Amino acid sequence: MSDTYIIKDHSVENRLFVNRIVVAFIVIILLTSGLIVRLIYLQIVGHEHYSSLAKDNSIKIVPLVPDRGMIYDRHGKVLAENTPSYSLELIPEQISDMDETLLRLQKLLAIPDEKIEQYQKLRKRQKRFVSTPLLLGMNDEELAKFAVVRPYFPGVDIHTQLVRHYPYSDLAAHVIGYVGRINEAEIKELPLAEYRGSTHVGKLGIESSYENELHGKTGYAEIETNVQARLLNTLKEVSPDPGANLYLTLDIDLQKTAYDALGTFNGAVVAIDIKTGGVLVFVSRPGFDPNPFVVGIANDAYQALQSSENQPLYNRALRGLYPPGSTIKPFIALAGLEYEAVSPQQKLLCPGYYQLPGVDHKYRDWKKGGHGSVDISRAITESCDVYFYRLAATLGIDHMHSFLQKFGFGEKSGIDLIGEKAGLLPSREWKRAQRKQAWYPGETLITGIGQGYHQVTPLQLARATATLANKGKVVMPFLVNKMVSTQGASPGPELQNATLQLKSDNVTTVIDGMINVVHGAHGTARVINSDISYQIAGKTGTAQVLGIKQNAKYNENAIDFKFRDHALFIAFAPADDPKIAVAVIMENGGHGGSVAAPVAGQVIKQFLQENNEK
Repeated sequence: MSDTYIIKDHSVENRLFVNRIVVAFIVIILLTSGLIVRLIYLQIVGHEHYSSLAKDNSIKIVPLVPDRGMIYDRHGKVLAENTPSYSLELIPEQISDMDETLLRLQKLLAIPDEKIEQYQKLRKRQKRFVSTPLLLGMNDEELAKFAVVRPYFPGVDIHTQLVRHYPYSDLAAHVIGYVGRINEAEIKELPLAEYRGSTHVGKLGIESSYENELHGKTGYAEIETNVQARLLNTLKEVSPDPGANLYLTLDIDLQKTAYDALGTFNGAVVAIDIKTGGVLVFVSRPGFDPNPFVVGIANDAYQALQSSENQPLYNRALRGLYPPGSTIKPFIALAGLEYEAVSPQQKLLCPGYYQLPGVDHKYRDWKKGGHGSVDISRAITESCDVYFYRLAATLGIDHMHSFLQKFGFGEKSGIDLIGEKAGLLPSREWKRAQRKQAWYPGETLITGIGQGYHQVTPLQLARATATLANKGKVVMPFLVNKMVSTQGASPGPELQNATLQLKSDNVTTVIDGMINVVHGAHGTARVINSDISYQIAGKTGTAQVLGIKQNAKYNENAIDFKFRDHALFIAFAPADDPKIAVAVIMENGGHGGSVAAPVAGQVIKQFLQENNEK
């Protein structure tokens, strides 16, 4: 048997080898082609995109927050400043157990739950290596407590930073306002580029109204970082532009005098420089300390402010609405003269009440038995209600509304503060639109003495008084007199000048009546005419809080304090060359002459003494 076995087939092996070489070559060609295509895409098509990504991985833009502008009063006294403060800050990446650390810190320093929650929200918006504040404005006791245990809190340390401070606390809180942490809603509204890195924003008052000017312009730095985003080098830096310093027309010493003069009463005082329109005093009492709002007020403290019957957070000077009472009578008198509804010498009988024809209801005068026969000057001096009932009935609501509107009643004054209320100046049209009712003659009568639907703010009353003192040249109130930034000084808001067309004899007649309110033998504000060498023109007012029935008698001592009448007073001085106009409202004060007038008297005397008025 002779079988032949073929161990190798060289031709098959060669063919197999060649095939493998061809396949390998093709694969190499394909891979090389793919690589070349990819390189072409990266270098040409996607060059700009990937270049930017690569740059972002190594270079970061860090915002540089500007210093907030300062706020001064008219004499250069600081009303809002930036002061160094200690803060407790944590670096998350250096803390192994954040929850446990926060719990220990909360127990050590009695940190409220809301501040822990605020910190948790804040740190989620920051890089883990960034130091993030937990507690701002630490006091000495808190600093001492933490200093003792500091080695046991890795990643936690005390830092210094500038924090807004209001040295006059509640004295000017409503007009200066305050700054607070930026909340979620504000983040959506604020310009992202300008507020990147900022933690606070103006919430109220001047701080809010002039937020753009006070905040300044944010700078930036280009920094080189490693893969963990740690700083390696600063490549470029554009310094921030600090916010403008604001110089107000407010006189903080005069503000304190007015605030203290209100005593225990809630109320408001507004004083205006008649020559310029600059607001000298803008008091709303009670006030509140704005400083806790900067570092984050505790929830129980905030709830106490909100629930207080005295409403300390309510800006009475800007938003408080009150019946003007008899302080409206000089304006009604002037309307009567201008429309020739009455003459200066014409006398009207006041028997102590007034009745509309065919109506039994009696509209009473404050003086039982009446004033007798009175002319317009005496009617103002003695605040005769019946005279103004009669005058209002002759004028009619249409003429009264039209004339009072010229003095700014029923509309915002335009002061450079956010949140002003317009008050309410009633008319036939207003009642028809708002209440679906016709206007009644009796409503005209009570509007003539400042009761009924008519509501004014203390600021409106002061502005109208200043315009009357200015013989019809409209006074526009403002607070910011000058702004000083790195670009130089600039004036405050641009004001519109307007002049009411009034007969000078009519204005003089009304002002003479107001002078007699303070200096006349029967004036209702004689209490403030001592120790002065000039004349004050004024008008007292009483605004009812509780309605009195037809035959009922108002007994102040028999009702709760909160139902007692409001006391009002308006004034300007010197009467022959007016420089300052004042409006005072004291809630439940009762008597304009004995309670509100002395407050205005103190403000006027101090202002004129400091301005060398003899």
